[in-house]
Amino acid sequence: VDLTGETVDEVVSRGKHLLMRVGEFSIHSHLKMEGSWHIYRDGSKWYRPEWQARAILANDTYTTVGFQLGLLEIVPRDQEHTVVGYLGPDLLGPDWDADVALANLTADPTREVGLALLDQRVMAGLGNVYRAELCFLRGILPTRPVGEVDQPQKLVELAQRLIEANNARPQRTTTGNLRGDRLWVYGRAGKPCLRCGTAILRGELGDTALQLRDTWWCPNCQT
Repeated sequence: VDLTGETVDEVVSRGKHLLMRVGEFSIHSHLKMEGSWHIYRDGSKWYRPEWQARAILANDTYTTVGFQLGLLEIVPRDQEHTVVGYLGPDLLGPDWDADVALANLTADPTREVGLALLDQRVMAGLGNVYRAELCFLRGILPTRPVGEVDQPQKLVELAQRLIEANNARPQRTTTGNLRGDRLWVYGRAGKPCLRCGTAILRGELGDTALQLRDTWWCPNCQT
């Protein structure tokens, strides 16, 4: 697709999706696990090999390159709803609605809370790191059914606060520490819990809607 001569009017996010609005079209991308967008001054060396580039947008000064994008498609701008319309309220968006997010979260009381949090149809923007950290901070095993979660609205409120607090940070943290351990449980299997010293455990969660993903928890702090 050649959009030469068009203007990039704006770039907006919907959850973990990016929409680059160019003329009458939107370039829709999702990084998945491997992707990234880089911005280079014209003529400077790219940090990743050319064969990984899936999209290039450039002007006389800068070149923007999308590498190994997990999803890339171009749709008419007035058809954006066909690619992101299924998403729940955006935790950082102008449409954020905690009541709708709570209703989505509790719609299936038998579903594991760790799966519900990761489902972008519930609320858009949470990834695997936040899923593990939110469950720890609320003292909830990720396998606990949503219907057994005490005060689920507090889980929704905390999700929004964590995302907002990390919005402008170059490094994400849930402990508040930017120089030491930045996360409570994510990626810390076998290491001592930062609160109680119990070894952190790792397992997998998935269902027909979401693929198996690793999750981490403290067997003492979470029940």
